[in-house]
Amino acid sequence: MQKESAHDKSYARRDLLCGAVVAAASGLAVSGQIRADDNSSDASQRKALHPEGAPAADSGYSPAILASGQRLLFISGQGSSDYKADMETQIRQTFDRIGILLKAGGATFANVVIVRSYWVHLQRDLATFRKVRKEYLVAPYPASTAVGTPELAIPGLELEIEVVAII
Repeated sequence: MQKESAHDKSYARRDLLCGAVVAAASGLAVSGQIRADDNSSDASQRKALHPEGAPAADSGYSPAILASGQRLLFISGQGSSDYKADMETQIRQTFDRIGILLKAGGATFANVVIVRSYWVHLQRDLATFRKVRKEYLVAPYPASTAVGTPELAIPGLELEIEVVAII
């Protein structure tokens, strides 16, 4: 019996991840699909999953999203244009930038399936984020994760938001 090397395990992980991305991008059939909204692509469909035992901690996001579509759009972390503005303004500026990138990729906020946000002052700013995101995101709300961190890549930046959309 031959022992599997770290190199072989690395390739196995890569192949698994590639297969998952290809499967997601190929639009596997999903029963009970619902359209997010009339502005989204006809090929993109999302369904919020709210199984018993895995509740959402707040409104404005889903514990999981089952999505199908033809293409994936990955938007790198975006921040505000005015680091001195109040946090609500900074959050809006960040979502506005994301909206520009979604449009450039042929998508809208209705196509977003996951939001990841990074915060220098998570506890201070999370309530404001939860309020503002509902003005941009569309039900069924995307999956979401918020992470507190001591600093971000750009000096002075206090929040960064990245999204993945399926088109």
